[in-house]
Amino acid sequence: RYWRDWSSDVCSSDLFVHGLFGFDNIGPFGYWYGIPSALTSDGAKVYITSVSAANSTEVRGEQLLTQVKQIIAATGAAKVNLIGHSHGGPTARYVASVRPDLVASVTSVGGVNKGSAVADILLKVAPPGSLSGAVITSVANAMASVISWMSGSSSLSQNVLAAEKSLSTAGSATFNSLHPDGVPTTACGEGAYSAHGVSYFSWSGSQPYTNILDVLDPMLALTSLAFAGAKNDGLVSSCSSHLGKVIRD
Repeated sequence: RYWRDWSSDVCSSDLFVHGLFGFDNIGPFGYWYGIPSALTSDGAKVYITSVSAANSTEVRGEQLLTQVKQIIAATGAAKVNLIGHSHGGPTARYVASVRPDLVASVTSVGGVNKGSAVADILLKVAPPGSLSGAVITSVANAMASVISWMSGSSSLSQNVLAAEKSLSTAGSATFNSLHPDGVPTTACGEGAYSAHGVSYFSWSGSQPYTNILDVLDPMLALTSLAFAGAKNDGLVSSCSSHLGKVIRD
């Protein structure tokens, strides 16, 4: 509600950016769980963007930037609001950093803004150049390609290793040194609410296991062990998800 109240004052469109292994729709399954249609019924102009299911933040960011330019040209909107989930958070931040004149706001939903302990562990147990790393990367790249093909984005490049590096603590720190807007300077605080004309918001979940009917929850309960007791959603810690004004975590 806070974000909608603010963005309603701006002549803009709302663009959704999926995370790792994400998509728009595959058959009857929608990645965004009906949120775009709810916003549309409330009068928003909503667009679901398509970026690589797995690749570096910069590659995904350039793919998103191309779509931002296309949507602005087609709609005449002054700027866009970017809503990024998981890896979509840093992806949206990249666009806001390199072209702040095109972006009204970035809202990070469970965004990996300071890295993920899960990515750190994957890089450690299956390092680049190892047999285990090669096997995992090959399988994951194939899965990402299938996801993109099923969602109608088969032409997008996939690189799981690049995604892992981007989502790691070290990779995120490097990215943040180049694109710092909205990132908290303290371990678990808030970041600047606005920078270079772009407003920053974030919210996230903090429970990896919430529903016995959700087939992903057992996996998230397992991966949550990587955070050593810190509040997390199974893939990112609450503190790492903070960006700009923290609506809730």
